[in-house]
Amino acid sequence: MNALDPTARHHTCNARPLILGSTSRYRKELLSRLHLDFDTVAPDVDESPRSGEAPDRLAVRLALAKARDVASRNPEAVVIGSDQVADLAGNPLGKPGTHERATAQLKSMSGQTVIFQTAVAVVCAATGYERIELAPVKVVFRSLSDEEIESYLRAEQPYDCAGSAKSEGLGIALLDRIDNDDPTALIGLPLIRTARMLREAGIRLLPATQTD
Repeated sequence: MNALDPTARHHTCNARPLILGSTSRYRKELLSRLHLDFDTVAPDVDESPRSGEAPDRLAVRLALAKARDVASRNPEAVVIGSDQVADLAGNPLGKPGTHERATAQLKSMSGQTVIFQTAVAVVCAATGYERIELAPVKVVFRSLSDEEIESYLRAEQPYDCAGSAKSEGLGIALLDRIDNDDPTALIGLPLIRTARMLREAGIRLLPATQTD
């Protein structure tokens, strides 16, 4: 369970446990902003793209697969699954993993518009609730010099981030513009959409209004 501020615990009285089907520290931090008690469980899902699979379809498929996998092992829980794929002219860009691949990704995105396709799914096996939403984020990268790319990667080492840049950190200096309708989607979990689906699944995010 997350260690939350005791003053916020009245927000978290829900009949069903909540599980984040992810080990991402970014998604864990984002979900913690909703002041909910939750566990994290690693999904067992092959994240390899299928031949010819579009980036948005890949993100949707993986988010739902992650939520379903964890829900199958925790049928009474409400489970969140999410995935993000950077879409460069229809080509999927995942987590680089290494400095060399991150350098290649940023060089390919220099001066380009990239759509970060972030999908989130909520599943509860016991009730049959299942829904998925896609939150595309349009990001315009500046024209980047080799020196800027090297300096950024050495400073932030974003090798576990799709697209090799952390917009919540120094990576914002690589960008000209961000267009989206769910502010946390680019970090990895679109909280507006997530909150909406959690309410539908029966998770109460805010305490009931007290009346005299």
